[in-house]
Amino acid sequence: MKNLFNLTKLVFLALTLFVSVSCNDDDDNGNIIEGESNTIADFVAANEDYSSLLAALQQTDLDATLAGNGTFTVFAPNNAAFETFLDGAALEDVDTDVLRQVLLNHVLNTTLTSTDLTTGYVTNLATEPSSNANISLYVDTTNGVVLNGQSSVTTPDIETDNGVIHAVDTVIALPTIATFATTNPALISLVAALTDEGNTTFTTLLSDTEQDFTVFAPTNDAFATFLDGAALEDVDNDVLAQVLSNHVVPGAVAISGTLTNSYVNTAATFNGEADAPLSLYINTDNGVTLNGGSNVIIADIVAVNGVVHVVDTVIGLPDVTTFATADPNFSTLVAALTADASFGYVGALQTPNGTDPAPFTVLAPVNTAFENLLTDLGVDSLDDIDTATLAATLELHVIAGANVRAEDLAGLDGMMVETLGGTNITIQADPAAAIDPDNGENPIVATNVQATNGVIHAVSRVLRDL
Repeated sequence: MKNLFNLTKLVFLALTLFVSVSCNDDDDNGNIIEGESNTIADFVAANEDYSSLLAALQQTDLDATLAGNGTFTVFAPNNAAFETFLDGAALEDVDTDVLRQVLLNHVLNTTLTSTDLTTGYVTNLATEPSSNANISLYVDTTNGVVLNGQSSVTTPDIETDNGVIHAVDTVIALPTIATFATTNPALISLVAALTDEGNTTFTTLLSDTEQDFTVFAPTNDAFATFLDGAALEDVDNDVLAQVLSNHVVPGAVAISGTLTNSYVNTAATFNGEADAPLSLYINTDNGVTLNGGSNVIIADIVAVNGVVHVVDTVIGLPDVTTFATADPNFSTLVAALTADASFGYVGALQTPNGTDPAPFTVLAPVNTAFENLLTDLGVDSLDDIDTATLAATLELHVIAGANVRAEDLAGLDGMMVETLGGTNITIQADPAAAIDPDNGENPIVATNVQATNGVIHAVSRVLRDL
């Protein structure tokens, strides 16, 4: 009896252990066994509707990535999506590096469930070639979840051990700057301006993946302020094209972390001259401000051909006073130009190109130049300088009726040119300098700050006629 009792007890314990283990091994649905792999790669491999995605992952070796540890979000295109994407081509015909970037365009390095997704930009694992910055993805949750205006989530929240999958109905193409301009409702007015009267020049340009761009994109509110009640079609087409071009920096991918206080060249030009691009002054002292009046409010929307920074104001076409007031290196010059109510320098230097006395070539002394002048004169401030002397000194720095760029200086080497006040100065090409009537050499330390009505060259000494 004792042996029978012990045997019965052992059988009971074994059955209890079996039931306990069986219950613990099953998930709530009873179909996942603890200890077995349940990664994103496993899900794709186990589902026939994602066989094309699996083949693409294997071709690019990304199947190993999605089988490893991580906290991924994957927007997974089904076979029908890949069929449309391939358009009759075979998967192996797609360049592997290109395919890898396309796939990474569907992967986030963080886990975001459907409740975490909100309208705005997220960063995926694809990269922009020039800067190696991660590319952005625009999520619109207004009506379901739509990605870059082209791909909709059909089945959300497929949970795995290393992240979450959202099934999508379209392969998400690598975005260009034009993609982001046309998919964000906050930029509708910009798109309307870019395509005014059926113009496709800008959208074609900003879709070009063979070029790099930095684009400062004004919001709808910015355009409303710019138009001030007028209709877009009321703006002269040539003027509108120049204004829009002034928001585009070609040949550069300027991620916000690389921006410094500096000038860049835009796609707009002085007087239509391709070799005289308009300048844009970037100030990073407090955020990012452009030409002293337009602020970046959303930075680093990265596309495959550059970067977009959203701004709160349309950047107006600059005259020479724009840069004088925007660049803190010229703050003392601005104080001098406005030191007396009778001075009309600011108004004069805002004269549009083609109207006498524009255009101007301005030799603009930096702040340290004025500090040295005050020391030389033995005075404490500009207020201590006689008004007539200050006016005559300022006039020495403006050549009227000419847009003399740095590349033109060699042709003027040794020549005397007349300044705004009628006094002559001499141009020296090498080293670049302006020789004042006092025979002082005033080095040109920065060149070709180009405005619509003239050009500025910074000088390190104040020109004098004593």
